[in-house]
Order: sequence, then C-alpha cells, then structure tokens
Amino acid sequence: MTSPLIIVEDLAKTFVLHNADGAAIPVFERLTLEVASGECVVLAGESGVGKSTLMRSIFGNYLPTQGAVRVLHDDAYLDITRAQPHQVIDVRRRTLGYVSQFLRVIPRIPTLRLVMEPLLENGVSLEEARARAETLLAALRLPRAHWDLPPATFSGGEQQRVNIARSFIRNYPVMLLDEPTASLDAENRAIVVQLIRQALDRGAAMIGIFHDHDVRDAVATRLFSVSEFKAAA
Repeated sequence: MTSPLIIVEDLAKTFVLHNADGAAIPVFERLTLEVASGECVVLAGESGVGKSTLMRSIFGNYLPTQGAVRVLHDDAYLDITRAQPHQVIDVRRRTLGYVSQFLRVIPRIPTLRLVMEPLLENGVSLEEARARAETLLAALRLPRAHWDLPPATFSGGEQQRVNIARSFIRNYPVMLLDEPTASLDAENRAIVVQLIRQALDRGAAMIGIFHDHDVRDAVATRLFSVSEFKAAA
C-alpha cells in the first residue's frame, strides 16, 4: 500500500479576535484526513464550517491551534505547521500547488510570463516553459492578444483561467483547489475538469472545494465532511 501524500492529524483551529477583548471563535477540532495518490477529496459541509480555513491551514497561510499537516516532500514528511518559512516556500515551489478563487500578482507582469514562472523557478528552460504556457493558455481559450498583457485588467473569468494555467502548468504532487471553476462558463469548466482528471491520472493527490455539484461529481473520488469536526462554541 502506497503512503498518503498528505496527512492531516488531530487538527484544530480557533481564531482569537484581539480587537474584541480576545474573543475566541472555534472552527474545527480533532480533524484527521489522509489523501493518497490519485485521490480528489472534496470538502463538504455547510457554509462557515471551516472548509476554506482547513485549506489555508494545509497551505500554511493559517497556523492551526493544534495538530499537524504532513506533506510528502523529497521522500520525507514535512509538517507544515512547524516548518521554517524557507521550507514552506520550497514545498509550495515544488510539491504543493494551490488554485485559489482570486489571482494576486504584480500588476505589470505579462500573462505569459506569469504562467511560465512556476516552471522557470524549477529549472525548466525558457523555450520549454514558453511552449507549455502557450499550449495551456490556448487550451483554456484565453485570447492570444491577452498573453502579452498583465491580467490585472482582465475579467474575473479571464483572471481565473490565468490562475488555473499558472497552477496546472507544473505537475504538483499535491494540489489544493479552492473553487477553481467559480468564475468560469460551462465550456471552461469542462476544460478544468479535464485538467483535474489528467492530474489525478498522473498520481496527484487533491483536496478541493466545489460549490458546483456537476464539477464536484465529475472529479471527486470521495467526500469529506468537515461538519463532523465542528468545534463547540
């Protein structure tokens, strides 16, 4: 049996509002999850139960109150909750991809260069990175006239396609998908479903949030109820 690529163990998160006399808002507790190669685990539960909080905790944007998030990186598990900043950066660069709902970039970087960056940062040649970026942008139906422009002025759907291209251009072993199709039309949603399935066929381990039930049903290998771990107020 192969080892899981990501292990979430006994995780808890409570937000402390320092500007409200230290009021504590518990989100979830004792949350445990393992995801293996070829799995797409979709987070389920009502709004506000902590799905996005869990994703950000796994990625290292939020520090959990307790527990561990172990990612298989260079053939060894690294606990994101206790890793040094340079280790987290390295994991994100080579192992852990994240497709968020929003594109946050330096405004003047052209779209093509932005999509190429994950490959260039990992030693891929300029020629190969350009070819792969062009192929992916064309597949996502982003007009060629946009490729040399910065995406800051694009529509929400166009920015999301750039975001998806940037995340899928590198074959990350582990991927977090936070509403990747939220701003897309039906044709582009179908393309993203295809990209997800191709990544799963390569052996990626994925955790996702999808409010579109058709997309969820097309890619999910199983559902994981975050509601079961809701912390007591």
